[in-house]
Parts: sequence; C-alpha cells; structure tokens
Amino acid sequence: MDWGLKNRLSRIIRPDGRTVMLAVDHGYFLGPTSGLEDVGRTVKPLMPYADALMPTRGILRTSVDASVGTPIVLRVSGGNSILSELSNEGITVAMEDAVRLNVSAVALSIYVGSPNEKQTLLNLAKLVDEGQRYGMPVLAVTAVGKDMARDARYLALCCRIAAEIGAHVVKTYYCEGFEKMVKTCPVPLVMAGGKKLPEQEALELTYNAIKRGAAGVDMGRNIFQSDSPVAMIQAVRAVVHDKATPAQAFDLYKSLKGKAGKKSGLKGVTAGRDELSKH
Repeated sequence: MDWGLKNRLSRIIRPDGRTVMLAVDHGYFLGPTSGLEDVGRTVKPLMPYADALMPTRGILRTSVDASVGTPIVLRVSGGNSILSELSNEGITVAMEDAVRLNVSAVALSIYVGSPNEKQTLLNLAKLVDEGQRYGMPVLAVTAVGKDMARDARYLALCCRIAAEIGAHVVKTYYCEGFEKMVKTCPVPLVMAGGKKLPEQEALELTYNAIKRGAAGVDMGRNIFQSDSPVAMIQAVRAVVHDKATPAQAFDLYKSLKGKAGKKSGLKGVTAGRDELSKH
C-alpha cells in the first residue's frame, strides 16, 4: 500500500484501530431527510466528535466549512432514488474531483443479489483501480435492497466479495454471527447504523459490534435524529474509543443531554430578558 493511501486511511481509522464516522449522505437517494433539512446546521456541532464525515460532494461544497479538519469519506455512487430500483447505481464523481476536494476516501454501494449486481461490482472494481492510481482508499457499502435479508450468510458473502475486488474498508450491517463476518473479511468492517433506534438500543448495538470485531461505526440517523445529537455522538465515541459499556454510555448521554438542556434553557431566559428590555 502506497504511503499516501495509508496516510489517508490513518486519518479515518484512528491509532487505536477504531473510527466513528458520521453519515449524512442519505439525500442522494432519499431527498430531504428528517434531521438533514439543513445539513450545515446539523453537522457543525457534531464535527468535533466525528472521526470522519460521509457526505456527497454537493453537500460538502455547500454545507461544510472548508476550514474543518475532520476527514471526508465522499459518497461517489448514485443515479437511483426511492422511486426506482435501488440497485441501479453508477459512479457519479470523477476521481479527479475527489482529489480536488481533498477527501480521505471514497464510498460506493454494492448490491449483491440484486438485478444490477454485476454493474455495482464492476463500479467497485473501476473505483479501486482509480483509487490505486491516485492513492485514494475505497469504502464499499454492502447495501441491502428491499428483498435482501440482513443475515450473516448473505452479508458475509457481500463483505468478502467487496474485499476480494479490492475495497480497503467495508461498511455493513450488524447481525447474528457478526464475528464470523469479521473473521472472513480481510479488511476492516465498519457497522452501519441503519434505522433510528432508541438511544440505549443504538448504544447496545454499537457495543455488540465493537465487541465482535468491528473497526467502528458509520452512524447517521441514530445520531442526527437523536433528541440530543451532540450528546449521542459523544456516547457512541465512549463505546468505540473508550471501551464504555452500554450502561455507562447511556448514563453519559443522559448527563450531556441534561447539561445541554440547562444551557439551552439559560439561553432562552437570557433571550427573553433581552427582548423584555427592548420594551
């Protein structure tokens, strides 16, 4: 592996071998998503706690401050929507533009078992070739279509194929038998957060994935749709990087949420007083 490629990967996966990625790329096929109506406003307070941010290039250019030091994992596949066949994706960003954006990795979905399986796997192969040419790591997302089960046998197949084609990191879902998936995939596995769960359940999911060998998590809705996103991402970090138990992380979440609420309340009182003073 060339030094530049290794250096980019080291920005995402920290020295302890773990990462907390924040996914905000949902709009590329879902359109406006609850919690991401104003991506810039949502992302700004979360950036200091994310090891990497996963947006599209449009959102990166319009909604993320260029002075931030958080590594970017750029979504470069698309061409589908919730109104069409989900697996009908192509590569939507040239590698030259990814380099121009100074990203640390590029991400693409593969749909094994779908009508467009071959095309998505060839997309990955092409992206890996381009990545090797430019020293750019590739993250493969094992996307699950409407008729695809989230079980270890299927996901292990997806993860192994992605690694065999040359992906440097694989993002996949948690399931029973996750540890077997980790053992049979020769590159780091990052767990996808999936649908919104109650905060305690999301922290338990994170803990189970890390305990069973995940290199980290790439969460979106379980952070930005939380009642207290900043508290939630710090609680997730506590599990991933500080070996906190789900109970300890949930206590941290509640404590940070309470402090944020008190601070917000004080701001509201101050604002009210300022408004009254005008009259």
